[in-house]
Amino acid sequence: MKGDRVEIVIDAGGTSRRYEVTATRAGRRVEVVTGRGVVEVMEVTRGGTVVRTARFMANRVLALVEHPAADKGTADKGTADRGAAGRETGAGAADPDILA
Repeated sequence: MKGDRVEIVIDAGGTSRRYEVTATRAGRRVEVVTGRGVVEVMEVTRGGTVVRTARFMANRVLALVEHPAADKGTADKGTADRGAAGRETGAGAADPDILA
């Protein structure tokens, strides 16, 4: 899905380096494959064609973090919709009658 990204942090001999592979267009996804001492991060089309590949030695990978794209139809956690009066509405909003 467009916006999916994988962040890779590797040991570069005394320092660390950070790389990022992102699904750049609609319909693309990012896949991670580990095998034979190598970690591959690939951007793949709907049909399965690999567009970009990043390969790292598995013993050098310090962190591999997958960041899924945010759904546009749902609100982020920790945010609430505000009604016309400025009151919070939606999940987690307190009902004023309960507090009385």
